[in-house]
Amino acid sequence: MTEIGAMGPNFTLPANEGAPITLSDFQGKKNVVLSFHIYSFTGG
Repeated sequence: MTEIGAMGPNFTLPANEGAPITLSDFQGKKNVVLSFHIYSFTGG
């Protein structure tokens, strides 16, 4: 488990519009909160 305030690993994922976004682009510029919701947008 990662501790609060720890640096996360760098990664690149598609944003809502489909353009890639990289975590390190925000380093030293903005705070980032990662939130993962399993099955949030699935039917059933």
